[in-house]
Amino acid sequence: MKELRNRKNKQELKQLLNQEGFERKTISFYRYVKIENPQDLRNELYIEWENLKVFGRIYLSYEGVNAQMSVPKQNWDAFVKQLYARTYFTNVPFKEAVEDNGKSFYKLIIKVRDKIVADGIDDPTFDPSNTGNYLNAKEFNDIMDKPDTIVVDMRNHYESEVGRFENAFCPDADTFKEELPLVIDHLKGQEDKNVLMYCTGGIRCEKASAYFKHKGFKNVYHLKGGVIQYAHEVKEQNLKSKFIGKNFVFDERVGERITDDVIAECHQCGAKCDRHVNCKNDDCHLLFIQCEACEQKYNGCCTPECMSIVALPVEEQRKLRKGRAKTDKETLAVYKSRLRPNLKDILKNK
Repeated sequence: MKELRNRKNKQELKQLLNQEGFERKTISFYRYVKIENPQDLRNELYIEWENLKVFGRIYLSYEGVNAQMSVPKQNWDAFVKQLYARTYFTNVPFKEAVEDNGKSFYKLIIKVRDKIVADGIDDPTFDPSNTGNYLNAKEFNDIMDKPDTIVVDMRNHYESEVGRFENAFCPDADTFKEELPLVIDHLKGQEDKNVLMYCTGGIRCEKASAYFKHKGFKNVYHLKGGVIQYAHEVKEQNLKSKFIGKNFVFDERVGERITDDVIAECHQCGAKCDRHVNCKNDDCHLLFIQCEACEQKYNGCCTPECMSIVALPVEEQRKLRKGRAKTDKETLAVYKSRLRPNLKDILKNK
């Protein structure tokens, strides 16, 4: 049977991408739909999409699909025809990237998961299909201005840090699973108010809107197509963008600029900046905001400790990763995003 995963390394794949002689378009789509055998479907889609030179990150489960993809423009019609031929995905709407340099993905990854959005909900009486009301960009703007309206950001803290709707409640959470109970607790006693939710492309809000209704909220709305579709509609209809800053995206681009506002700061020096990077130390890979000056100063790393590791020969770095316990993060100053180290304080004491 044909191998159903990539075996090339990252550097080789990126080099091949840069050598391509055709253009790509970045799109995303999702659908909550009952899929009987997601593993079989995964293998079929992998073969089809590999033949069309499609890249991306796709999650399948018994509850549906969540996909972010890069499709060669020359193969777009064939891709849509094949996708829509499957009853699971017929006429599923696509969201096109706001900013697209054609370099959003460099390989194809399709994974089968328990859920397409991990939510932590274990309630047999919850009906995820009983969702709130969709709003387009104009409707979302209009209802935002009404009294007794609460706007809720259903994204993670590092997403809202660089861009968000004005006056939105932004939960201090790392995952959607953590976020749901935080929002429910924050809105306790306000079940009769208008609750407006938004996320990147709509998938998290759709499930959250059903959960909020399940918890007794009366007037639940969510932004159709998320921030991605909102940005397109604002531009097409010449509306005021009430979303300011960048829209964080989960691919090589990391962010799409929606407005010129820079609402975040460098985690190392405090300068105005909304540029997310991953620590250059592969054993750390912390996601943080770093300005260009600090990138040069710290060689793309989050701390001097990580700088010293990156300065070692590659084989020595591999030995370090292999030889130490994954829990020993304090000693080597290796951090994961959920730990959220205060880099300014750490560097101040160096």
